[in-house]
Amino acid sequence: MKTVHVNLGNRSYDILIGAGLLERSPDLFEMRGIRKRIFLVSNDSLFKLFGKDLLEKLQENDYQVTEILIPDGEKYKNLNTVENIYTYLIAQRADRTSTLAALGGGVTGDVTGFVAATFLRGIPYIQIPTTLLSQVDSSVGGKTGVNHMLGKNMIGAFYQPHLVYIDTETLSTLSQREFQSGLYEVVKYGLIYDQPFSELVRDSMEDILERTPTVLERVITRCCEIKAEIISNDETERDLRRILNFGHTFGHALEAAAHFQGMTHGEAVAYGMIAATHLSVMEAQLDTSVADEIIRNILQVGNLPPIHTLHTEDILEAMSRDKKRLGNQNFFVLLRAVGKPIVTGDVPEKALTEVWEETKRVSASASSRG
Repeated sequence: MKTVHVNLGNRSYDILIGAGLLERSPDLFEMRGIRKRIFLVSNDSLFKLFGKDLLEKLQENDYQVTEILIPDGEKYKNLNTVENIYTYLIAQRADRTSTLAALGGGVTGDVTGFVAATFLRGIPYIQIPTTLLSQVDSSVGGKTGVNHMLGKNMIGAFYQPHLVYIDTETLSTLSQREFQSGLYEVVKYGLIYDQPFSELVRDSMEDILERTPTVLERVITRCCEIKAEIISNDETERDLRRILNFGHTFGHALEAAAHFQGMTHGEAVAYGMIAATHLSVMEAQLDTSVADEIIRNILQVGNLPPIHTLHTEDILEAMSRDKKRLGNQNFFVLLRAVGKPIVTGDVPEKALTEVWEETKRVSASASSRG
């Protein structure tokens, strides 16, 4: 088992990474001081796969565990789902000694974290991520929240978990598409922070896609180390943490323009990174040969759904509602080189239009080859 520490003073916590950790849950909970009243938030399919056994194992060790099952999917990441969880917690007389445990992917983790941040003005929660994307990204760092009909993650709070534990064996149940969606976030970490890691991911892509256990644990651990280093220096995204948004300003707009249908979050971020790479050539002097290699590496992960039929003006309109927008400016993470990001807000709309048109051409070309 690997341990990565997130250093945030009295809000510090550990990320535990390894195979078979769900089996060890009672001991892990005991060691980390998790109290006995636990509400396990998951969706129906994941509860059947992992949650039922986890609940029974904890109950056998004197934990009082109640499941709360929520619908699966980005379209249910909203205030209606949050209110339903509040209602259940109140009916079950949950109090400030209760702990929420999020078993699932990014949607479950984000919703559960937001409920934990706001119920009774804050109760503890645990992240138990079961998708690659949530294991390397969304479960770590305390970003919680839900979507609004006009934008992604518009309602939320920074609220750190008490513990994150990552059982790498859960990845065996993911569809190839969901696994690849998480792998785009893995690619991101190398591009923004660690050139040797970027090269490792590129050279190990076949083993990663085959889900070789030792390679997966190494990759997940390094992603968590990078994110922990960034968060420990900038918890609330005032400076360094902004680099984690590479591809996300573009990607979130793409998701909104597509009405959160037809693509996963990871796929939208993949296109966002392609767009940000094109913009990096135009605005940050990224070498074109390096940009071409970055885009090849992103496309190496797997097939992306087509986006060339979306209207550029709809995507730009969605970008104008980005939650990180200040005044009339969006902010973009660009690359001067692999591992050397910058943040800029001075990008003319004409450049954004050109970038989206070029990204849509990449989509059309990839679709024709596929």
